[in-house]
Amino acid sequence: MKEKVVSAFRPGSTTEGEEAFALMKKLFPICRSITGNGVRETLKIIKEKIPVEVHEVPSGTQVFDWTVPKEWNIKDAFVKDQNGNKIVDFKKLNLHVLNYSVPIKKTVSLKELKEHLHTMPEHPEWVPYLTSYYKENWGFCISYNEFEKLREGNYEVFIDSKLENGSLTYGELYIKGQVEDEILFSSYTCHPSMCDDNLTGVVVLVMLAKKLLESKHKYSYRFLFIPETIGAITWLSKNEDKVKNITAGVIAMNLGNKGNPTYKKSRQGNALIDKAVEKMLVDSGSPHTIIDFTPSYGSDERQFCSPGFNLPVGALMRSPAWDFPEYHTSADNPDFVSVSSLDKSFDMYARLIFLLENNETYASLNPKCEPQLGKRGLYGAIGARKSGYFNEIALLWVLNMCDGEHPLLDIAIHSKLDFEQIKNAADALVEKGLLKKA
Repeated sequence: MKEKVVSAFRPGSTTEGEEAFALMKKLFPICRSITGNGVRETLKIIKEKIPVEVHEVPSGTQVFDWTVPKEWNIKDAFVKDQNGNKIVDFKKLNLHVLNYSVPIKKTVSLKELKEHLHTMPEHPEWVPYLTSYYKENWGFCISYNEFEKLREGNYEVFIDSKLENGSLTYGELYIKGQVEDEILFSSYTCHPSMCDDNLTGVVVLVMLAKKLLESKHKYSYRFLFIPETIGAITWLSKNEDKVKNITAGVIAMNLGNKGNPTYKKSRQGNALIDKAVEKMLVDSGSPHTIIDFTPSYGSDERQFCSPGFNLPVGALMRSPAWDFPEYHTSADNPDFVSVSSLDKSFDMYARLIFLLENNETYASLNPKCEPQLGKRGLYGAIGARKSGYFNEIALLWVLNMCDGEHPLLDIAIHSKLDFEQIKNAADALVEKGLLKKA
């Protein structure tokens, strides 16, 4: 009997959503950025779940065409009106401060204050999320409704922040498998109090890593929890010797909204990961969208897919950022995310792992004409196996195409049958001595 791998990832209902949601709520209040103590605190909490290794890369380090920036930390910030009332308060909502604002303490006129205020008139109750990573500046983000209430007079502005040499912090977890070929999962840890973008990507990967640590698996797995863009560039710069092992990879983001799954292909377009995700989504029977790679928008797949690396890395999400107005606003809060969506997203990733792990290539031991299935108890056995379902059509496809050159994924795509049907048919044929691993 062929040994089963990653049985914990066999497709089916999951219950990881509640644990993922609880972890997301715990991480939500933390003010994160591309550097700083918020990232360290986030990784410390993640480390309570999985044994991530924390790396520190000093400010000023050259990483390809980029330089690791100064480290930013903030303790407090506010704007007070003429009566001493706080009209903006960082401690109530960390999105109120332009991320990476330099320290400031002064009294300004309304005119000067407005030059440093950012709003969203199209959504007057929401506070936008904005950054100034690579240009020293200061500012505040407020709702348009609050902006409209401002009156002439002087205002006290205060930002207690530090921008100084430190380091960029990221987390990494390597889980060794039976082979050195790696599956890469990456998510970004740089956003402050927002959930779908992208605490949901972080918590789903934590649950995924936790399950893999408890399971047998063929592939090795590498999980990255990094600041977006500069983190991926830094990791690639420091790990060029490791990328040769990356067989497939996915950027995890926007996994808690109620939208249907969306997959952005790798630059290669027809890599194993592209075929595997598309087949997984087709087999799920749910509406979904597949989009081609583009360098003009997205996340860290742009860095992993840059021409000097051209790695097979796509991005798997629910509704992408451009499809929901809550993106990069205070409306992207725990109320915007559902346990059900997190459950479905975890199951989606689990199905992908199941497919990748079981995508073996077999050779027929009886290649001359069809073997007699009836005498082996396979003919008419639809749905009869405890290990899973298959049908006689799947048996015939597997027998015909298992010539030592076609992996099961290709057979499933060509036959238009579910991958699990093809896999279970192959298991049955191996058990009966009609197939062997190529």
